[in-house]
Amino acid sequence: MNVEVLPVGALQANAYLLYRNGHAVLLDPGGEPERLLAALDRSGAVLDAVWLTHGDFDHVGGLAGVLAARPVPVWLHPLDRPLMAAASRVAAAFGIALDDPPDATHDLTDGGSLDLADVRVTCLHTPGHTPGHVAFHLPSEELVFSGDALFRGSIGRTDRPFGDHAALLRSIRQRLLTLPPRTRVLPGHGPETRIDRERASNPFLQAS
Repeated sequence: MNVEVLPVGALQANAYLLYRNGHAVLLDPGGEPERLLAALDRSGAVLDAVWLTHGDFDHVGGLAGVLAARPVPVWLHPLDRPLMAAASRVAAAFGIALDDPPDATHDLTDGGSLDLADVRVTCLHTPGHTPGHVAFHLPSEELVFSGDALFRGSIGRTDRPFGDHAALLRSIRQRLLTLPPRTRVLPGHGPETRIDRERASNPFLQAS
């Protein structure tokens, strides 16, 4: 599996381009759609879908531009549809202009399976940062895309509407820290880490 990380937008959210055997998926296209499409063109792969860890504006801000050029299915957990619908309004409150993202076409479900070429991907519902937040686990690649649930040395914000700190800690402990220790964690912001590192040293996960 080829994975390219592309920090985009005013908040430098990590968009990811995954491609294999001529097929590609964009994960969290948060902005700069022209840059994302250029990376796709360089890969030589055909875009099959867009997968979203959650509906915050900094993770969906480039969606309209991507779909205008490559109309493909969009996968999102249904509990985050209201957040994505409000994305442009929330962005405007931060002084950021973005096009209204189109509606998701497919619902993600906890434990549901997706595929990229011959690689199986499992959707893990990890609420707390947002109600419909998910992570994408690729067991054969020892990878998990954790979105804004788990970061290197930190965890996602819960001090906003719909945030739930206790739910986030449960999600991390029950759905992410239980993954194999050497699983690489590719987060929604910042550098990658590993499950064993966060289990041992993340200060937000040591208290209880």
